[in-house]
Amino acid sequence: MSDLRGTETVPVAPRFYSVAKVAELLGMSPMTVYRAIAAGEFPAVRIRGRLIVPAKAIEAIADLAIAEQTVVDASGWVSVQHGSAG
Repeated sequence: MSDLRGTETVPVAPRFYSVAKVAELLGMSPMTVYRAIAAGEFPAVRIRGRLIVPAKAIEAIADLAIAEQTVVDASGWVSVQHGSAG
């Protein structure tokens, strides 16, 4: 891939994924991911009503499952904080 000047550009890895993209990556329906988030069983960030999932959370969960050769419960990656900022 190159830019208008002909120099090579390196694709930037996403920092966050949409719920739809996470569902696609994990081979499940978006509704299943939304339900897991709502139940506090899957990590996500809410910004003005929109939910996004940190790419690092997906990578860390997968890395741990591979390293420990076991099933990782994603709910262990969830920290729920309520209240307003400021």
